Amino acid sequence: MDCTPVFKRVKLASRKLNLLGTDDINKILLMVADAAVENTEFILAENNKDLVLMNMSDPNYDRLLLSAERIRSIASDLKNVAALDWPLERVMMKNIRPNGMVISKLSVPFGVIGVIYEARPNVTFDVFSLCIKSGNACILKGGSDAIHSNKAIVHLIQEVLEKNGIDQNILALLPAGRHETAQLLNATDYIDLIIPRGSRNLIDFVRKNSAVPVIETGAGICHTYFDEAGDKEKGRRIIHNAKTRRVSVCNALDCLIVHENRLADLDYLVGLCSGSDVIIYADKKAFKALKGKYPSELLQPATKESFGTEFLSYKMAVKTVGSFDEALLHISKYGSKHSEAIISENNSLIKLFYKSVDASSVFANASTAFTDGAEFGLGAEIGISTQKLHARGPMALEALTTYKWIVEGNGQIRT
Repeated sequence: MDCTPVFKRVKLASRKLNLLGTDDINKILLMVADAAVENTEFILAENNKDLVLMNMSDPNYDRLLLSAERIRSIASDLKNVAALDWPLERVMMKNIRPNGMVISKLSVPFGVIGVIYEARPNVTFDVFSLCIKSGNACILKGGSDAIHSNKAIVHLIQEVLEKNGIDQNILALLPAGRHETAQLLNATDYIDLIIPRGSRNLIDFVRKNSAVPVIETGAGICHTYFDEAGDKEKGRRIIHNAKTRRVSVCNALDCLIVHENRLADLDYLVGLCSGSDVIIYADKKAFKALKGKYPSELLQPATKESFGTEFLSYKMAVKTVGSFDEALLHISKYGSKHSEAIISENNSLIKLFYKSVDASSVFANASTAFTDGAEFGLGAEIGISTQKLHARGPMALEALTTYKWIVEGNGQIRT
């Protein structure tokens, strides 16, 4: 398929979108939220067409799966985005020059945002809501795994747009082929920004092959360090939640780092995980501490590959360290700059952890499962950026705006 006509229509529609006000946008978001709930059976039927083609043991199965409860949660997120402050036309800076000129820095949309993602149909709703609220048109390139789900969701959204007299071309869904991906990554005349969401392989491919600027949403290799001064009751609950709440998402715990002076508590710390059938890959010291106390069928010796792996399943590595500094070194070597946590009652050490760890989100005494746009009060998220330019961490409305300089004069000329 030649995508150029689609790109042209979306580019043209984006200029009209920029003229809509916050009341119009919020009305559309609320209507889409209601339509999602009202059409739950239709969405689930289309989602099932995708699910039957995927093995249930595939880590992406849970990401692909929709349910009535998840659709209600999506609708709630849409309403949350509608309730957020308008991110556009904010005066970020204002300066009156000695010659009388007034120079202002004003927040504006990027224009057209392309999003490439894998088997997560909820992303279709999230991207649309955040893009329209920030004044951006969007071009979606979902994976073949979720093609029926994505088509159903886009159809539903476009029906709402049509009812409100809004150009449907502010939202476009491309076919799932590789040829269309290549066109999207090279559409520099029509697309202002590309955001990939998915596996490390997908993100690396987009970063290496895109001529359009990319905001990298990296893989989530997340650690939790249980310090010598950690509270084992807090640790037990946090570790279990971070690992098992949803194993297929990027904020799930991949490696528990434990101070060697607390190895006697390790079986207690991971005790709840055994009830969830979490396989543990333990280093020598941790393996010795767990042997006979953690189910043998779920306990395996760690290998080199156990560390620096995003499992996306009921698997977790355990690393023993002799000091706080050794924990920092392990995180620095194997982390992906996504989310890192410390469990400790030593406030000085917590502050040092905040300063020392290079990650987009750093936690103390809380689960990394909270790395999420909605949980951060952002309404929803379009991705979690692990880079440092422009945006970092959960990306929502503010991250989808740029700015322009407005200069107000009265005949001034420069000598």
